[in-house]
Amino acid sequence: MTIYDIAKKCDVSIATVSRVLNGSDKVSAKTKEKILAVMKEQNYQPNPFARGLGLNSMKMIGVLCEDVSDSFYAKAISLIESHLRKLDWNVILSCTGREHEPKAKYLQFLIEKHVDAIITIGTPFNQAKDITYLKCVANKNPIIMVNSYIKHDNIYSVICNEEAGIEDIVGKLAAKGCQSILYLYDSLTYSGKQKLAGYKKGLVKYNLDANPLLQNKINRSLDDVEKIVKTLIDEEIYFDAIITSEDLLAVGAQRAVRQMERHMPIVGCNNSILSQCATPMLTSLDNQLGTLCKEAVNLLTKLMNNEEVPSKIIFPAKLIQKESFVYL
Repeated sequence: MTIYDIAKKCDVSIATVSRVLNGSDKVSAKTKEKILAVMKEQNYQPNPFARGLGLNSMKMIGVLCEDVSDSFYAKAISLIESHLRKLDWNVILSCTGREHEPKAKYLQFLIEKHVDAIITIGTPFNQAKDITYLKCVANKNPIIMVNSYIKHDNIYSVICNEEAGIEDIVGKLAAKGCQSILYLYDSLTYSGKQKLAGYKKGLVKYNLDANPLLQNKINRSLDDVEKIVKTLIDEEIYFDAIITSEDLLAVGAQRAVRQMERHMPIVGCNNSILSQCATPMLTSLDNQLGTLCKEAVNLLTKLMNNEEVPSKIIFPAKLIQKESFVYL
């Protein structure tokens, strides 16, 4: 139950409910009594941080992601919090975890904290029931998705075109003479699906080896990456380049290839600190996370000012070539 629901149930304006909450004497005794009765009936708990802005706003934004221990999510949260702090907005973080269980409760937690809007990072919701609940929440609170997309009113997406980025990488590898490109990925989130689609489109476009054994979904683990790469080499499954959906997977692939005394181009994704720490340094697809997070906050600001904004904003990915791209 929010201030909007109280106003609707009492058939009064939000401003009138706000005046009652703030102890104003500009509301008739009869109307005040009616509003207070509904609040008591619905067990409504007024936001203790309200500033009397007419909307019961505490300038609080909810941020949702899967796992803050993941370097990608941690960086995104840091960027978003930094941009919001400059605008005097506060942040409440909720992490859903990676387990396959209903996650609507994490949305409910944020709603109960009276957030003004919600920013999601990546794809924390995959199950149909969770997505349905997300859409219900969007009917009252704007939702901004960073690098994910769900079509629904009041849901806005800021996306990197990773599909085109991966397709371009396949083309660049083909131009270097590579014919059989191994692709390793760990999830099929919105981003994960776009990357896989880009890889497959690239194979078709450049008439490359489409052996299904060269497409492997694995755990996000260095040991698992090393195991699959070594197994493929031992079983004489030929490949002359590797693309991975995450830099961590590329690091594991690079270690395995070197241990097997092979040399080939290896490309990761996200252009994280891992790509710079690897030896040789990893070529990586930069998904423009800094740009996405900044634009998400800009979009949120416009929404709060009742400005019209597009439901989807797309930025191009950039390939950052480093040492690992030249090994043949």
